[in-house]
Amino acid sequence: MKTVPAAGGANGLSNGPFCGHCGGPDGGGLPASDEHQRCVELLTLEPPRYCAHCRRRMKVQVTPAGWSAECSRHGVLIR
Repeated sequence: MKTVPAAGGANGLSNGPFCGHCGGPDGGGLPASDEHQRCVELLTLEPPRYCAHCRRRMKVQVTPAGWSAECSRHGVLIR
């Protein structure tokens, strides 16, 4: 299983074509569209639920030290 850096920086934006919070298109836009502004705010507080690259729902594990999210196709995101 490969491990990749977490999508998004301090502003919560992903580096793929889909939103990590709702799975809709336009997740990687800079700046975020009005439709995804709330998603960006939520991603600064919680882990992504959808893969920013393929829109698949991810398996997310939250621990006191952080979180990890696993896409079956793209590997594990850790923050």
